[in-house]
Amino acid sequence: MTETRDPVDPFLPPAGTPVPPPAAAPLPVRGRGRGQGRPVRLGRLRSRSAPYVLVAPFFLLFGAFGLFPLVATAWASLFRVELTAPEAREWVGLHNYARLLHDEFFWNALSNTVAIGVLATVPQLLLALGVAHLLDVRLRGHLAFRVVALAPYATSVAAATLVFALLFGRDQGMVNWVLGLVGIAPVDWQNGPWASKVAVSSIVIWRWTGYNALIYLAAMQTVPRELYEAAALDGASRWRQFLHVTLPGLRPALLFTVLVSTIGATQLFGEPLLFNSGAGASGGADHQYQTLGLYLYEQGWVNLHLGRAAAIAWAMLLILVVVFGIARLLGQRRAA
Repeated sequence: MTETRDPVDPFLPPAGTPVPPPAAAPLPVRGRGRGQGRPVRLGRLRSRSAPYVLVAPFFLLFGAFGLFPLVATAWASLFRVELTAPEAREWVGLHNYARLLHDEFFWNALSNTVAIGVLATVPQLLLALGVAHLLDVRLRGHLAFRVVALAPYATSVAAATLVFALLFGRDQGMVNWVLGLVGIAPVDWQNGPWASKVAVSSIVIWRWTGYNALIYLAAMQTVPRELYEAAALDGASRWRQFLHVTLPGLRPALLFTVLVSTIGATQLFGEPLLFNSGAGASGGADHQYQTLGLYLYEQGWVNLHLGRAAAIAWAMLLILVVVFGIARLLGQRRAA
């Protein structure tokens, strides 16, 4: 029997010969030739400019629809210009602003705005706190309750105001019918000086309570549950837990809602405009619920005084700046 052997490859080294390691690939040498280094520079340029490119659309839109109208309104407030002939303008400087200081209708609109803002904001935020506290409890169908709470916010301003105008009707309104059941005489909600403010404020309360309640609910759910457990072990009641645990945790949300509600109260327009369809922008027969927004609209689009309307718009902005500046100073003093 013959023994078979594998054929020996003449090109392979003999058995037992050490095999040298493979040679490393040569590193690329950066030269200064034409075209070398350009991809690296382009990559660095793209990485540096990418954030600016991503945020550029926001600044473009803000400049077109935010900054430009603001500057244009400030420039128009320095002229006597009518809406029917905007090209025929006369430089008056700060005359439109000085005129507001002696305009009784402006001060009436400012006082109405403050009154309606207080009547709407304070009950609204208190109710929102209560609703959020109830929604924070593990109830059956809590998602449905949250949707119901947000439904008024999704309702049109026109639809809500028209419904409330029917409810507050003097002769056939449901509110006066309920008051008559308890022996209270009918109230003229649309012409009374304070009754009209209460009626307009109720529309704002109904529309925005659910929105603020959901903000408070989201803030409540970020408060650690360990704090409630520690407070309960120390013997704190539910009310003390709410005062000393929940409210401190809601401080950022409270500041946000107060800020937004103040801005919204200053710009209040749709509710008082549609509450009495016959009054229009005058805010009632005696201007009893004419807000700054209505007065601006009346001067600019009813009386066609575009320069005065622009001055009112900037006066509203300056009032907000002064109010928030005073509030910040008071907060800093209290913290110190």
